[in-house]
Amino acid sequence: MRLQASELLRDHRNVQLLRLLRDDPRLGTSELARRVGMSAPAVRERVLRLEEAGVITGYRLDLDPAALGYPVCAYVRIRPAPGQLPKIAELARRLPQVVECHRVTGEDCYVLKVYLPGLDQLDAVLDQFLAYGQTTTSIVQSTPLPARGLPLPTCVSGS
Repeated sequence: MRLQASELLRDHRNVQLLRLLRDDPRLGTSELARRVGMSAPAVRERVLRLEEAGVITGYRLDLDPAALGYPVCAYVRIRPAPGQLPKIAELARRLPQVVECHRVTGEDCYVLKVYLPGLDQLDAVLDQFLAYGQTTTSIVQSTPLPARGLPLPTCVSGS
């Protein structure tokens, strides 16, 4: 029987495991087991169930864009011309500078996150999207709060 995510998240140990993995995805099963006071096989089984239920969808490696030669970050909003909506998502998938593409509500249908080696590279990226609609760009000056993990549920039971 496959458990639903909501059932798994009612268990405080599962939430504790998620919190530990969110804060440090490199923790091994033995260390996780030690921190939650369970056996390694029991922890392995719980993590597997969380993965199967779609609560854990992958493990990520965060890289510093500036260290990789991409110090410029910009958000690009795109308002497609009539009939051009699917072409924008297709182009975003092809361009390695685009690291996120979100379809959103409002007059602008897409918001893209783009990393570039320099500001002089921005026109080349924007020009490709201008073939399909209007763009509005915001350059990131600083990031006072980098991406962080989602808040996790609070369990009332000690199960």
